[in-house]
This record gives sequence, C-alpha cells and structure tokens, in this order.
Amino acid sequence: MRTMLEAHGIVNRFGAQTVHNGLDMQVYEGEIFGIVGGTGAGKTVLLRTLLGLQRPEAGSVRFLGRDPHSLSPAELTALKASYGVTFQQGALFTSLNLKQNVQLPMLEHLRLPARALDELAVLKVCLVGLPPDAADKYPAQLSGGMVKRGALARALALDPILLFLDEPTSGLDPIGAAAFDELLLYLQKQLQLTVVMITHDLDSIFRTCNRVGVIVDGHMISDTLDGIMHNPHPWIRAYFQGERARQRRRPHGA
Repeated sequence: MRTMLEAHGIVNRFGAQTVHNGLDMQVYEGEIFGIVGGTGAGKTVLLRTLLGLQRPEAGSVRFLGRDPHSLSPAELTALKASYGVTFQQGALFTSLNLKQNVQLPMLEHLRLPARALDELAVLKVCLVGLPPDAADKYPAQLSGGMVKRGALARALALDPILLFLDEPTSGLDPIGAAAFDELLLYLQKQLQLTVVMITHDLDSIFRTCNRVGVIVDGHMISDTLDGIMHNPHPWIRAYFQGERARQRRRPHGA
C-alpha cells in the first residue's frame, strides 16, 4: 500500500507550550484518514504543518516520499496542484461569486481561455451537488451547507489526488452533515481520492473514516476504527466509548 503522506518526529512549540512532541503519522493511498483530538491538542497546527504553512521546530513532512522544503519553486508549485484544501468556515472570498472562487486555483496553475475556465468551474460546482446557477451567487447568498460544498468545489478545481478537509461538517445540521458525508464517500470513490479530515463529528468518523489518528499527549495514536475503539488510553476511551459515542455509533460502512 503506497504511502501518500507521512510526518515523522513533528515538534511544534509556542513559547513554553509544547503542542506536538515527536508526532508521527502516515496516510495511505485511497483511504479517508480522520484526525481527532481534544481542545488545544493542535489539530489545526498539524494541518498547517502538513501544508507547509508552518515549519515545525523539528521533524519532517513528506508527500509521496518528497520533502516540500527540498523542492525547487517549480516542483513545489506542481506539488501544491496535487492536493486540495477546505477550511473550517469555507474561506470563500466574499467579493467573488462562487464560480470566481472555484477558478482561483485554475488561474494560478492552468492556462485556459476564459470560456473554458467558466465551463470547468461550473462543472466543479455541479460535481459537489450544487445547481449550475449557484456558480453566479456570492457567498452571502449561499446557505452554510452550500458554502461548504462550494469550498469543496474549489478544493477539487485541479483534480487533486489528496484532499485535506478541516471540520467539513461543523455548523451543519444533522441532515446536512449526513448529506456531506455521503457526498464525500461518493467523490472519494469516483475520483480515487485520498482524504485527510480533521473532525470532531463522531457520525462522520464512523461513517466515512478507514483509519483514525488521535492526538494525545503531543503524539498521535493511529489505528483502524476497531483498533481505536479498543485502545486503553483514557482520553480515547472517553471519546469513543462515552455516552455520546454510544448514542451516535453506527456500523462503519452501513
């Protein structure tokens, strides 16, 4: 099984606070890998580190065996085109309509005439389950669920092989969150995506994830869902075996 993404010995500190202290993780091709952890565990800090937005005090990150910090500018640009990212609040530019938001990565990496860019952007909007006329609407005219899908359309603009999702179902009602989970499973299968998803949504974890990485004590414990469910660490037991988990749990893949 090919390793798509790996991190070794990651150390992140902010003053006297050590957030990650030798964190290791591996993500394999074709899986949905969920990242969970308590408040202050450093989930977003880890995402920023994986994306190269923050350089760790120690350790390394590799995409397909390559260290982004060792690449030439041209190689780094090509690498960035191979993954897409959505952020927790969608992060759509409010002054641009959805079509223009989706086109931003295309304008940076592709050389296409305006008409082709328009058609491609609308195609991506439809791919995530939005109607074609949503492409001409501005973020303020979209519901929260539509913003999440619009951000996903932008993340898929360059046909990435790796997708990062930061709390993709936060702020959505249970029906909207379940619909997003189904969309993610569909796209992951149809587009043969590898997905790294930061989430606190137990329903999403049990519905979509093949493996889970739990950040505890500055490290990451990774396993299948069944393995994590039986892990003896107190925080993991409280999270995955607590009352809320028992109420929400459903068979994986059901």
